[in-house]
Amino acid sequence: MSILIIAEHHNDGIATSVLSTVAAAKQITGDIHLLVAGTSCQTAAQAASQIEGVDKVLVAENAEFNNITAETLTNIVVANAADYSHILAAATTFGKNFLPRVGAKLDVQPISDIVGVESADTFKRPIYAGNAIATVQSSDAVKVITVRGTAFDAVQPTGGQAEVVSIAADGLVSDKSKFESQELTTSERPELTAARVIISGGRGMASGDNFVMLEEIADKLGAAVGASRAAVDAGFVPNDYQVGQTGKIVAPELYIAVGISGAIQHLAGMKDSKVIVAINKDEEAPIFQIADYGLVADLFKVLPELKEAL
Repeated sequence: MSILIIAEHHNDGIATSVLSTVAAAKQITGDIHLLVAGTSCQTAAQAASQIEGVDKVLVAENAEFNNITAETLTNIVVANAADYSHILAAATTFGKNFLPRVGAKLDVQPISDIVGVESADTFKRPIYAGNAIATVQSSDAVKVITVRGTAFDAVQPTGGQAEVVSIAADGLVSDKSKFESQELTTSERPELTAARVIISGGRGMASGDNFVMLEEIADKLGAAVGASRAAVDAGFVPNDYQVGQTGKIVAPELYIAVGISGAIQHLAGMKDSKVIVAINKDEEAPIFQIADYGLVADLFKVLPELKEAL
C-alpha cells in the first residue's frame, strides 16, 4: 500500500501544511511518496526529500507548470494515480482547489478535512461547523483525502533521506483554463495558519482604521492578525484575514479574540487553540463559553493599556 501526497510549495521550499499531511499519512501506514510539480522546483524537491517519514519524492517539472492550474495538476495526479491506494493533500486553498477534481476523474468520493485516522479506510471529519465528528468509511479503491493540518502534529522537516525521481511531465497541460495574474498580500507578520500567536478582531472593532491597534499589539507579540467574517464582510480588513469555517482554520498556542461575539462559524475555525483569551463588553457573548480567560471590558480602553503593558 502506497500513499501519494501532493505537496504545496513555492519552488524554494515546502509549505508547512505538508508536514501535518505526512503525519496523517504515517497513521494510515504504507510507503509515503510526495509529488512536487512545477517549474524550477528542484530546491523544493530536495527540501521534500528531507522530510521525516517520506520514502520517495516524485518531481514533475515543466516550463509550462509555472503558476499551475487545478486542471493541469489534476492531469498530473491522475496520470500517476494507478500505483496508490491513497491520495492526500492539505485542506488548504491549494488542496481544496484541485482534489475534488481528482476524485471526479477517478470516479471516487473524496473525503474532506479529516481530523483523525481510524484505519486505512476509516477516517474522522468534522460536520455541523465542528459540533459533531463523523466517522467515515470508504470502500473506494483509491481514497482521495484532504487533511486538516491543525489536527495532526507536524513531522520534522529534516532527518529524512528520500529518493528523488523525475517523472514524465509532457502533454499534461490543460487547455480548459489559464493563469492570468495574482495579487498577493505581503506582510512581515507570520502567516495565519502557521502563527504561534494570533490576535483577531470582530465587528466590535467598529472600523478598519481601528485594526491598527491590533496590528501594533501583534508586532509586539510577533503575532498574526486575524478577523471574524463579520469584520471582513464589513470591509474592515481583506478576506485573507478571515478565521472561521469559511476562512482559515487555526490552532495557535495563544488566540486573542477582540470584539468577537463568537458565532459558531468563527468558533469552528479557532476553538482548537491551546489558550483562548476573549475581550468583549458583552458578558453574554458566546466566545466566553470556550475562552480560557475572559475580560468583560471596552476594547477601546483595554487595547491601549495592553499595548502600554507590553
